[in-house]
Amino acid sequence: MSTAPFVHSRIPDLVERLAQALRARGAMLATAESCTGGLIAGACTEISGSSDWFERGFVTYSNAAKTELLGVSTELLAVHGAVSDPVVRAMTEGALARAPVQWSLAVTGVAGPTGGSAAKPLGTVWFGWAGPEGVTSECRLFPGDRQAVRQATVAHALEGLLSRLG
Repeated sequence: MSTAPFVHSRIPDLVERLAQALRARGAMLATAESCTGGLIAGACTEISGSSDWFERGFVTYSNAAKTELLGVSTELLAVHGAVSDPVVRAMTEGALARAPVQWSLAVTGVAGPTGGSAAKPLGTVWFGWAGPEGVTSECRLFPGDRQAVRQATVAHALEGLLSRLG
């Protein structure tokens, strides 16, 4: 059973809360997305006036894009794979360094239905958030089909940033 409609219904509220939090701080956000293919940036720019707090999004679906656009080293990708803590941290730091922002978030994962492994099963997603106090990351395993995993990823990325904003 897909949980996408339930998760999806929370996203507009999360974006509104994020917009308020970032505006209150005079802060800007950049996103670096792999498995979501720009869905987080799309959710953020769904509301009018988002240019007040959303600066840009990097869609880095391929390893080459992660390297070219975010500066993720090819060695890091070769050693750890794209779906890993070191890579999501590098993506987060790359977005922060390449955009005039105070906050960034990054996601990389296996949305399915193909591409999973024993070590990184379908639904595995790494999250990274960066702000004035540094970079934090975590891994989650989401159930459901591709749409459910991607929607849950968007919601969790936004929730994670909101919690870090306080």
